[in-house]
Parts: sequence; structure tokens; C-alpha cells
Amino acid sequence: MLWAGFVFGILGSFHCVGMCGAIALALPGRADAAAPSARYVGGRLLYNLGRVTTYSALGAVTGLVGHSLRLAGVQQGLSIASGLLILLLVGLPPRYADGLSAGLGLQRPLAWVKNTLARLFQQHSWRALYLTGLLNGLLPCGLVYLALAGALSAPGVPGAAAYMACFGLGTLPLMLGLSLTGRLVPLPWRTRMRQAVPYAASLLAVLFIVRGLGLGIPYLSPQLSAAGKAAAGPLRAGHYCH
Repeated sequence: MLWAGFVFGILGSFHCVGMCGAIALALPGRADAAAPSARYVGGRLLYNLGRVTTYSALGAVTGLVGHSLRLAGVQQGLSIASGLLILLLVGLPPRYADGLSAGLGLQRPLAWVKNTLARLFQQHSWRALYLTGLLNGLLPCGLVYLALAGALSAPGVPGAAAYMACFGLGTLPLMLGLSLTGRLVPLPWRTRMRQAVPYAASLLAVLFIVRGLGLGIPYLSPQLSAAGKAAAGPLRAGHYCH
């Protein structure tokens, strides 16, 4: 299902432009009037790779949770739960989504992240741009929460990290283009694509649910055999049936 993470990242990048576009446009450094220098392009690329790195790390943590649940014998149920969680996040009113970090007691860590970002914006080094991307990936974002819900049912820690890396790479072309040009897609198109994100997330949720039902559909919803269930146990926790 890595392709699903990449496709969701591409569609979600229009949401990223609306929510984080201001950060991408305000990155330190100025482009040459004729053409951006290699240093300027490299710095913007490092910033975006920083975001991808953080998404991958968050995916690994999510994958650890999913792996623990698989050891409890809920492999197929986990896929269904991921789909239901995505649907829940899609339907969650924005005021509740915005208050999620506060409910989890993350005000102080987020304040540190924002203060550190402010200091990094005063620097022009590649290191500062990469760290800016790393910290940007920690800012509250409903789209990232949706992607992490999908990563929950990925096969193991590496699989979940790879899923989130693909999600991040899907957002990279549009976000990199925005940071280099200042504009890439007309506002009306960005608005339309942002409105399409909940529908894409809902489709992804349905795919996870169908996959977990084990309907015997090759690749889409394979049936978990008795041998496959045994392989999901503690003695062979590294093997999964998809």
C-alpha cells in the first residue's frame, strides 16, 4: 500500500500549500533575479527533505504501535480500524482537530518548536533549512494525522516509515515548486484540490477497510489463511499476509 501513501501525498500537497505555504515562501535566502542558484535550490530541497525525514520518523513510531497490536493477533482488525480512524478524522470538525494537541498536553513542546523555528529563520545555512523542515513536520496538521492513521496498518516499523516517506515525497514536488517560484498552481485550482482531499482520504479509508475484511480479492483484499494467522504470532512476528 506504499503507492497509496504517495498518491495521498500528491493530492494532500494542495492542502499543504494552503496551510504551510507561508513558511515555504518565507524561508531565508533570496533567489537570483535571472535564475535560482544551486545553493538556493539545494536549501529548499533540504527543507523539504527535512519534512520527509520527520514524517518517516513519525511513521516508524506509529508502525511500532501497529506491530505491537499485530502481536496481539488483530492484524486484519487493525486495517479496518485504520480505515475507520481515517473516516473519523475526515469528519472531525476543525475546532476539535485544532484542539487535539492541547488535549494531549503538547502546548509546551509546540511552543518550543515554534520558538526554535523563529530562530532558525534568522539563519541562512543549509543546516538551518534542514532543521526547519524537520521541525515543520512536527507542527499540528490534520493531513499528517490522516496519513499516520493509514501507516498504522502498514507491515511493521519499516513499512510504516516507508509509507510516511512516500507520503512526504508525494508532497515534495508542489511544495518545492512553491518555495522556488512563489506560485505554481492558480488559486482556484488549489482550492478545488484542497476540497478533494477529504474525498481522497475517504477512498483510502474504504480501501483499508476492504483490505481488512479479507474478502479473497487478490492484492486488494486477500484472505488471511490459518497459516498466515499463525505467522502473525510472536514466533514469526516479522511475516505478514497482504
